[in-house]
Amino acid sequence: MKRVYLDNAATTPLDPTVVAEMTNVMQNYYGNPSAIHALGREVRTLVEKARKTVATLLNASPSEIFFTSGGTEADNTAIRCGIAAYGIKHAITSKIEHHAVEHTLNMLLKDGVIDKLSFVNIDEKGNVDYAHLEELLANNDRSFVSLMHANNELGTLTDMQKVGDLCEKYNAIYHADTVQTMGHYTHDVRQLKAHFMVCAAHKLHGPKGVGFLYVNNSIKIPPMIYGGAQERNMRGGTENVYGIVGLAKALEIAYAEMEEHQKHVQDLKDYMKEQLIAEIPGISFNGETDADKSLYTVLNVSFPEMDMADMLLFNLDINGVCASGGSACSSGSNIGSHVLNGIKADPNRPAVRFSFSKYTTKEDIDYTLEKVKMVVKQNALA
Repeated sequence: MKRVYLDNAATTPLDPTVVAEMTNVMQNYYGNPSAIHALGREVRTLVEKARKTVATLLNASPSEIFFTSGGTEADNTAIRCGIAAYGIKHAITSKIEHHAVEHTLNMLLKDGVIDKLSFVNIDEKGNVDYAHLEELLANNDRSFVSLMHANNELGTLTDMQKVGDLCEKYNAIYHADTVQTMGHYTHDVRQLKAHFMVCAAHKLHGPKGVGFLYVNNSIKIPPMIYGGAQERNMRGGTENVYGIVGLAKALEIAYAEMEEHQKHVQDLKDYMKEQLIAEIPGISFNGETDADKSLYTVLNVSFPEMDMADMLLFNLDINGVCASGGSACSSGSNIGSHVLNGIKADPNRPAVRFSFSKYTTKEDIDYTLEKVKMVVKQNALA
């Protein structure tokens, strides 16, 4: 059976060039990068070369890049250490952030580290109300703002420049969760005014278990992990060397091929959207879908009410289509997607997130459309 992978917002397949680069490191560079002997020094050189590659692509200084185990650790470090370093008592976020942000801030509120957690208003497509954000910034003491660049379920984009300008105006610290957009858009940290940005390599055809945190040089934070002098005393633990090398290579490839891949993926997304509208009556979409307002790799589809709606993903899976999603279920026994709940999506309509990559083909989309139509027809309400 043919199997189509359309869950690239969850993780992406490794680029073969990245695999080759990592394999070379695994086979030939085994020294501990903290060791002072020759084998250690040559491995340290690989880590610092990767750091310089990442920094150059972001227009950052190498001293602003800290390697982590992925996006969740990077988010946690930015939020927990940023708030602790400056004694901030007020944080601002939205109700559709990733759990790495939402749960961390809720924990800080519960533990009394912060006194107040404000949620900026969002509309039915997941757009931030910038006027309300400014009101929250103006009416509170110095704030910590954590808002994602692109929503991982909806694809709706937030204007990082606008958020950064507002944070600068009110002396707030700005953490941008860029996990879904790193490697898919260019990020010039000298223009964006974010104090923190994050990356997970596996979202851009790199390896799982590695990422980085960008920390603007104007910010000084304590370590998240103690234990050693690694990452300039900021993250204890022997570095994941081949992961770090793979991350840098994946980001380098992403930047070099970005324009080509963006057009390819956007064309597929637009084609799938048009075909779904033409073939399935009552179809709609969650979040923004226009190219200038939406992450081009994500399409969140809201299907008409159907029998066995909770089995939609399972039925797609057994027909060879790998995707993800859920519903804005209001039942106490099934909480559903907090993102779809956050935008007040119809709880009776099942939703599926299809997410694409540079390896997705038009044949993949056609196969998916065929299976989607079949499953929807089989489960249509009488």
